[in-house]
Amino acid sequence: MRRRTGVAVPGAVLLLLLPLAACDSGTVQKSSVTAPGVFYLRPRGDKVGSKIKTRFHLLAEDIGASRTLPAQDHRLTVDVRGSESVVRLKIVSLHKAGPWCDGTVRVTCRVGGHYDSWSDLDRVYPVAAKGSRPGDTGVVRFTFTTKDGKKLTASTRIVVGEPVVKVRTLKVIDDVRPGADVTVPLVVRNDGEVPVKGLALKLDSGSLDFRQRYANCLYPPQSRGHTAVCLFPGLRIPPGGAVVLRPALRLRASKTRTYTSFSQDAWPLDSGPGKDDAMPPGGDHGDGPVLKTEAARDSDGTFAEGKAVTDVRLDIHADYEVFGVELHGGPGTERSLRLKVRNNGPGNPGSGTRLVFTPPPGAVLKEPMEEIDEDTYGPRCDSVHGTYSCRLEELGPGESSDFEFTLRLDGPGEGSVTLQDSSPSTGRRDANPGNDTAAVTVLP
Repeated sequence: MRRRTGVAVPGAVLLLLLPLAACDSGTVQKSSVTAPGVFYLRPRGDKVGSKIKTRFHLLAEDIGASRTLPAQDHRLTVDVRGSESVVRLKIVSLHKAGPWCDGTVRVTCRVGGHYDSWSDLDRVYPVAAKGSRPGDTGVVRFTFTTKDGKKLTASTRIVVGEPVVKVRTLKVIDDVRPGADVTVPLVVRNDGEVPVKGLALKLDSGSLDFRQRYANCLYPPQSRGHTAVCLFPGLRIPPGGAVVLRPALRLRASKTRTYTSFSQDAWPLDSGPGKDDAMPPGGDHGDGPVLKTEAARDSDGTFAEGKAVTDVRLDIHADYEVFGVELHGGPGTERSLRLKVRNNGPGNPGSGTRLVFTPPPGAVLKEPMEEIDEDTYGPRCDSVHGTYSCRLEELGPGESSDFEFTLRLDGPGEGSVTLQDSSPSTGRRDANPGNDTAAVTVLP
């Protein structure tokens, strides 16, 4: 993570956490070596800890080096001298002929002009030294020497032990009245060995709406008002400690969605988000109250590291209706048919329902297609043993969807079309299941 100037928050906090981006077309590219500003290590022999932490990542770039004919004509030096009691170096090599790295507390590697510790065949990682204890700190220094002798440097502050940030999880919020408010407590706990120094909190409202937009949180435009990013640079949470954030999160449920969810995610500011998450950039501050933190007296309950998703079920159903079809024709006759599904309301169950079509005797000549790439089409339905399972897109009350097939008939007979929810607990909760199945009949 490159040290750069942040936007809309004190210091360099926000952009310190963003992944490295390609330079804009008007930006002059420069050779560089890039390392995390701080990196937390598991204590020696302890494999428990953060399950979502991003692996140590070192990048070295010589813009003048060839990419088409890579050669090991650059040098990467990794040096922990002076911090040997805290951190040691581990060499991992995938070269069949052995490592192109040599050394112990000062390791030198022959590398190409575009080095990435996540993909290069020779990698050097910091590990906790034997005898080090949580809270011990050290420094790892990196020197990248280009082919023409130019030296580029970076360093990482190493801390033994990790802050492990977790958020309190909630059970399913059930029987919510359409359009009603949902109030959610925000509690964050540190289950690590060292203090949390600065906290980031990301809230995603899903298809619910924020009832208040915190004045000290950013609302990135790309999320259309459904994501809040809140930063607390000065917050400290000791190991085993917890904080509660007030005022509590208030969300307004949809008037038609039968099922939805929202999520909370938190991480230490100095180490950044987990491997499966990201800090969305930009946004304006909210116009509501300031979100404040205070020590939590009660940190009981279930806590989860990374994104904690809470399901919300509304006290509303959706009546889907499927319509039967009659076809006329003798053996060998080709006929097209259109299978129709309509949502009679009052709810909207999302896209968790499938139409299952078992054709009458004969052959399917054409099935529904959809664009999967530019000018590239593929089947809209899955086919197993002659039965077609077609995912329905979201249907609001009063909306319908059609699926067109072409058959070669094989004389009188009967097929069927029926509706299935991928998960009964989050589906339509259809109060009128009698119209979920219909016949597809071939008559003389």
